[in-house]
Amino acid sequence: MAKYRIKQIRSKIGCNKRQVATLEALGLRKVSQVVEHDARPEILGMINAVKHLVSFEEIK
Repeated sequence: MAKYRIKQIRSKIGCNKRQVATLEALGLRKVSQVVEHDARPEILGMINAVKHLVSFEEIK
């Protein structure tokens, strides 16, 4: 199964509560923090909700 490497590139200051909660659910708490998740539909939806705050790449 494919995985995604997700890195927070912008601060969550000024974002609405839903976006902050999404970052927390992904496991991102600080700028430049990197996490890896499986490419499941739930994770892809969370990435799409905060795509302006994170960068991501598919890893094998």
